[in-house]
Formats: sequence, structure tokens, C-alpha cells
Amino acid sequence: LSPSPSFLSVLQKDPSEALVIAVTTRAIFNMEEHKLYLEKGKEEYTRHQQANQDKHLPPGTAFTFIQAAQYVNKKILESNPAEKDLFDILVLSNSSSESGVRIVNSGLEISNFCFVSDDDSTQYLRSHGVKLFLSADRTDVCNALWRGVSAALVFQQEVQAPSTPLRVVFDGDAVLFSNETDQVFQEQGLEGAVEYERAMEAVPMGEGPLKAFAMHLGKIRKKFSQENSPIRTYLVAACSGRDMGIRAVKTLRQWGLTIDEAFFMDGAPKGPILTQIQPHIFFDNGLHNIQGAQDVGVPSAWVP
Repeated sequence: LSPSPSFLSVLQKDPSEALVIAVTTRAIFNMEEHKLYLEKGKEEYTRHQQANQDKHLPPGTAFTFIQAAQYVNKKILESNPAEKDLFDILVLSNSSSESGVRIVNSGLEISNFCFVSDDDSTQYLRSHGVKLFLSADRTDVCNALWRGVSAALVFQQEVQAPSTPLRVVFDGDAVLFSNETDQVFQEQGLEGAVEYERAMEAVPMGEGPLKAFAMHLGKIRKKFSQENSPIRTYLVAACSGRDMGIRAVKTLRQWGLTIDEAFFMDGAPKGPILTQIQPHIFFDNGLHNIQGAQDVGVPSAWVP
């Protein structure tokens, strides 16, 4: 392929320093053609994509998240053109490279593409230094988590394009933190979980599946003052701040991870506060919370 002018402007990042995000085509684009792939097979799907290679694919759930990450890169490079600790976006597809021309031509300034025919494309994530993997396929996400890569399942939905800065919302248990308290809750109920948290208040929580991604995001966040940061991060947890939130705050402090705003919902629905925040992406391990976010048009990713 001859690179377009927009691709020539994409600076190559150092994957050993960059925050590499791998996103599948069905997570970043609205791939209605996937039905064609399932019903008529890869050859018919490839022919369709080749015939429509000059038509832009419509944006999918993760599209505005990737756009906002690229905006952060722009702000970093304005301050320091030599900076290498940037977001680096890898688009991953099980399509053939022939059908990938349309993906390359779909409007995002991305130079890193991986077209593979292997059913388990997650085997390439660690070799690319991927810190976060977003996919519309649950098996892919589970395989990535098994390989030790932060990952989440994106559900296709129509989303509004939020303005900058990049806004990322994390749930607590089983997302940023381990699921230890949730396991106690399942076995001993709410009273048992509250007693456990009080007894463990001085002990940092275990690491959750998205902790590594959050830490690198926080590292980039620290390049800016709070007033001028193009990144804002949020913790929106289902637990009560009085009974169970203290340990979460102390754990974040011990990790050195700064969260701009934290909300402890005490069981209340998360949809209203997400509507106010308008994040580019919301990570949660509860499908009911994901559904609530989708109902108010918030791009969501489930951590199974």
C-alpha cells in the first residue's frame, strides 16, 4: 500500500515505552459485514470488503476512545516533540490483508495493523507489548486475560462523540482491584464483606485485570498539571464509601495511582453519574452495570 499523507504524519512510537492499545476491527468499527462473514464465510466477506474498500466503515464503540487517545498524543508532542511515552494503537483483525484495505482507509491515523488468519490472534499481543486489548469477541478477551494482558469485551452500540479530554471510568472490584471482597460477599453476604474490609483496611487490595493499564495511563497523566491534563480518570464503585471505600482509597495511594474523581455508589445505579461524566469508555465486571451504561449511551467494556 502507498501510505496516505495522514499516515505519513503518524510518528512511530517505541513499544517498550508506549502505552500500546490493541483493538479489533469489530470493537473500533461498526462491522455489520460480520453477519456476512458468519453466514457466507470468509471468501464472500473478503469479496465484499474489496468491492467496498473506498467506503469508510462507520465508527464503533471504541472509536471515540481511540480518537481521544490520539488527542492526548497531540498534546504531549506539543510539549515535547521527542516524547516516546505515547499511546500506540494496534488494529488487530482476523481478516486477510486483502480485505484489510478498507480498514486501513477508514479514517483513523493508525500505522500499526496486524492482519492474521489464526483463530487465536491474542498470541501476538505480548510480542507487541500490548497493555490493553479491546475486542467484541468474548473468547478473545478471555484468552488475552489468560495471557496476562489487560482486556475487556466491547459491546457494539451507537455512541455520541464526547469532547476531549480523554475520560476513562473504572469499576473497583475485579477491574482495578482483585475480586477478593466480591468472593467474601458471595459467601458471607454484605455484613461479612463489610467486616472483611474493616479488618483488612490497612492491607492494600490485590491487583485487578486492568491495574497495569491504569498505572500506565496514570503515568502519562502525570506529564501534565491537573488543570491542563488531557486525561481524566474516575473510579465508580458499587460499594459504600463509608464501609468499604476507605481501603480502596488507601490502595490507590499505596500504588501511587491518582484518580481524579471517585464515586462510591452504595448499590445505586451507575447510569446517572456516567451520564454526567460522559466517559469515552467505562470498564466494569457487572453486566447489569454495562447494560445501564449502554442505556444512557456510554461506551462500555465488560471485564469478564
